[in-house]
Amino acid sequence: MSNPDRGDVLTSQADLSADSFDEVVDEALGAMPGTSPSTGELELEDRASLRRVAGLSTELSDITEVEYRQLRLERVVLVGVWTEGTAAQSEASLEELARLAETAGSTVLEGVVQRRNRPDPATYVGSGKVRELFDIVASTGADTVICDGELSPGQLRQLEEKLKVKVIDRTALILDIFAQHARSKEGKAQVELAQLQYLIPRLRGWGAALSRQAGGRAGSNGGVGLRGPGETKLETDRRRISKRVAKLRREIAAMDTIRETKRGRRVANAVPSVAIVGYTNAGKSSLLNAVTDAGVLVEDALFATLDPTTRRAVTPDGRAYTLTDTVGFVRHLPHQLVDAFRSTLDEAADADLLLHVVDGSDPAPEEQVQAVREVLAEIGSKRAEALPPELIVINKSDASDEVSLARLRHLLPEAHVVSAHTRQGVPELVATLSERLPRPDTVVDVLVPYARGELVARAHADGEVLSEEHTADGTRLCARVHADLAGALEPYRMSAEAVGDPVV
Repeated sequence: MSNPDRGDVLTSQADLSADSFDEVVDEALGAMPGTSPSTGELELEDRASLRRVAGLSTELSDITEVEYRQLRLERVVLVGVWTEGTAAQSEASLEELARLAETAGSTVLEGVVQRRNRPDPATYVGSGKVRELFDIVASTGADTVICDGELSPGQLRQLEEKLKVKVIDRTALILDIFAQHARSKEGKAQVELAQLQYLIPRLRGWGAALSRQAGGRAGSNGGVGLRGPGETKLETDRRRISKRVAKLRREIAAMDTIRETKRGRRVANAVPSVAIVGYTNAGKSSLLNAVTDAGVLVEDALFATLDPTTRRAVTPDGRAYTLTDTVGFVRHLPHQLVDAFRSTLDEAADADLLLHVVDGSDPAPEEQVQAVREVLAEIGSKRAEALPPELIVINKSDASDEVSLARLRHLLPEAHVVSAHTRQGVPELVATLSERLPRPDTVVDVLVPYARGELVARAHADGEVLSEEHTADGTRLCARVHADLAGALEPYRMSAEAVGDPVV
């Protein structure tokens, strides 16, 4: 027997047009009909689908060492030491640590700050605060404690023994976020290198109890005193990590060669470059999208962008240039990251202009500016060449109040105030970019035959055309061009005696 319901379904499917079928597919994929998700939107959905899940117990007395190394952050308590600055700055630092923890997928339960002249050398905070932390962890059910600073291996071990939960520091938290957000092969290699450099001095083991082989001539006639415990598990781990670090350095160096080749090609073509730098979550990727319609990932989270993105843009007068989105900076950026991301950060140091983006809605934007400039100074100190000039852009003007913007205009009088979200002020910023970019330095006055029209096209694409006139003998062109194009146009230079006769 035939199934009438099934026949009706087949008939209705056959009646679907191609357009309506596409709309059904778009709705099934979660997209609006008639629109296609950009690369950034797809990456954002992919990142959201991999959020960390709760439910894994992390008490050190209940789990094995292997499980401990694979723990995921869940319910955390923050602890900081206020050694300098004001109380507001200390609270802002702890709030930033909370945002970092939330970006890593944690739920922040409570935060504690202790006023001290310097961190305790044994447990980071004092013994009384350690007992208070133990009570907070027990009452809230937290499984991780995050310290707002970099802990020494001894401090890490002492805190975990006393608190009975996992303890990590600010550096490990930032490295964890980088590991989650790295997408490209180069970015993953750089993050792994930074993680291994951080891990080497913090490896823990049980000494000779985990010996993997006998030392000396064990089992033979080596004699008393020549049969040692051999290589311990801790020593084996260190040796394997050191070999892996050396391999990663070679891989990153090879990738750096590829990056240098691409950069050299742009330099040879005399294409000006602009690098977008700034504090993390200041809106650098949003500004790149506003200027170039790049469609890169935009997320209200710290360190959403790790892999640099370069896009081509054109000034209002027709000159092409590149705009590169770089990784964001943060206060106390781990040195391991600066070393591992050296090739990526060099992208900013080799640019013709730095577009320094500042979050205008942040309570203390001047501290963000100082933190970014400190990292740039660290990069510049290891280079023979000076850093490129800087153009400051105050972003998120739509989310900031007039009093804060007035204060920023006073502190940074040459800055541009824009909103990448509403595109307010973006055209004025692009006009300023056009003025600040380097211009060709050779002025030519030539008469180019119509048979060499490609030279005229190059002058329009790579140079700045001052005047153009079509004559019977060819195109009369007065333009600013680079040295290589000036050499190609030299045979057609206008002579003072006869106009229209090229110089041979």
